[in-house]
Amino acid sequence: MSKFTIADLEQRINERAKASAEESYTRKLLDRGVSQCAKKFGEEAVEAVIAATGEDRDRLVGEAADVFYHLLVMLHARGVTLAEVEQLLETRTKKSGLEEKASRPRE
Repeated sequence: MSKFTIADLEQRINERAKASAEESYTRKLLDRGVSQCAKKFGEEAVEAVIAATGEDRDRLVGEAADVFYHLLVMLHARGVTLAEVEQLLETRTKKSGLEEKASRPRE
């Protein structure tokens, strides 16, 4: 089993964000702005859904990796860290999923 973590991926994105767009796909994405980062994340999420419903396990693994990567790029573009997301997730574990969802403000 791999020792590579989502935190490792975030660190790699932070490092690649400092490179030039000629040598870093991450930098190229970030240079296109938050909207493009969000669009790319959405595309990858849809591809993961298609892989999951098509019952193609290997493709789903690959698409899930793409989703994680593009989510972290999008968060980086907005100045949001993985630690912030983890902190919120931790607070949510103090209630059942149904209680937590019911406590959210309705939009």
